[in-house]
Amino acid sequence: MAHELKESAIMQILDWTYDKAINGIPGLDSAEEMAEDYLQGDGSLADKVNSLIRMQNTKAAASGFLSGLGGILLLPVSVPANVSSVMYVQVRMVAAIAKMTGHIIKDDRVKSLVFLCLVGDAAKDVLKDTGIAIGTKMATSAINNLSAKTITAINQKVGFKLVTKFGEKGAVNLGKAVPIPSEA
Repeated sequence: MAHELKESAIMQILDWTYDKAINGIPGLDSAEEMAEDYLQGDGSLADKVNSLIRMQNTKAAASGFLSGLGGILLLPVSVPANVSSVMYVQVRMVAAIAKMTGHIIKDDRVKSLVFLCLVGDAAKDVLKDTGIAIGTKMATSAINNLSAKTITAINQKVGFKLVTKFGEKGAVNLGKAVPIPSEA
């Protein structure tokens, strides 16, 4: 029962964070605004995405940014400021990348896949558990046709993975989920 409450709390945090990443927080760009800014830059789409990742990693590493952002984010559930700020930075960054690559970030499928990115390597297991085979041409088709039931299952499994990480480490270890820009 306590585990289910933790999963519910994590899902509330994820939903709240996604909403703020998509709609913006006063003083911070929304994911869509961030995507538009980076799309104005020079180079290929991959160069622009890598530039966004580098900048967001720099921001996440700056302790002043994290503690300041943590104060702005008054989450509906008590979460350490560093966890909430890192989660916000990562959700906004992944949503911006999704927007840059042509996805509709208000789509529940995209939201679910953004959440999936937070669990890093465990994403493969989550998708496998929901019946989506990764590494095949069918994966793209399967993702484009996700049902509401599958979206809910993915979100629940992501919540479970984050609760597990939270329990193991005392804080959600999202640092391993931060994308690293590729060398172009």
